[in-house]
Amino acid sequence: MNSHSAVFTTTHWSVVLVAGQRADAQASAALEQLCRTYWYPLYVYIRRRGHSPEDAQDLTQAFFAHLLRKDFLRGVGPEKGRFRSFLLACLKHFLTDEWEKARTAKRGGSHPELRLDLQRVEERYQLEGRVEATPESLYERRWALDLLDHVLDRLRLEAGASGRKAVFDQLQDCLLGDRPTETYAQLGANLGLSETAVKVTVHRMRQRYRELLREAIAHTVARPEEIDEEMRYLFEVVSR
Repeated sequence: MNSHSAVFTTTHWSVVLVAGQRADAQASAALEQLCRTYWYPLYVYIRRRGHSPEDAQDLTQAFFAHLLRKDFLRGVGPEKGRFRSFLLACLKHFLTDEWEKARTAKRGGSHPELRLDLQRVEERYQLEGRVEATPESLYERRWALDLLDHVLDRLRLEAGASGRKAVFDQLQDCLLGDRPTETYAQLGANLGLSETAVKVTVHRMRQRYRELLREAIAHTVARPEEIDEEMRYLFEVVSR
């Protein structure tokens, strides 16, 4: 199995496909985790559409209850394109046509709970700023930033597992090419490393970061050849 095949054994689309075909606990848990990954970007989109914090939470919750229905999931697959775009299109349709039906159904039944702490979520939303941003652009930006944060967390965990967390903490600002406040020689002095050793370490960290980023993006697209284009788009969104 080549590296592309290994990455594509479990993607966001494969989670959806399995959940649409099986009703076991493992498939449901994987789908619920996937929903939690996209919960906040979709909440941000709904808030920027002008809904109150309480309505935005209810709408996001109701949307995922709609998404988790097995009869809905049976009709979707990778041919729908990028997963983030598919989710947003589904949400737009839901907000237009399905919300009233969902509210009626909610009064008479129960839905899977994916609620988060509303106060914490809303405090996070208030930090978004960018008043001029459209709901769509804010959704895309939050998707991109959350994905980058996830990759950074994975790299941090790897560094901790190898006993190099202190090195990671000192050098993480160098990952994306940002100019550190200290020179490599100064960073090396803090860590007991030579300037050359710091440069080599930063180079390796950037390589691993890129590998993890490609893997994370691979989970969101339908085909391996889409990864590079999606990476370019991600950095374009973040730099706006």
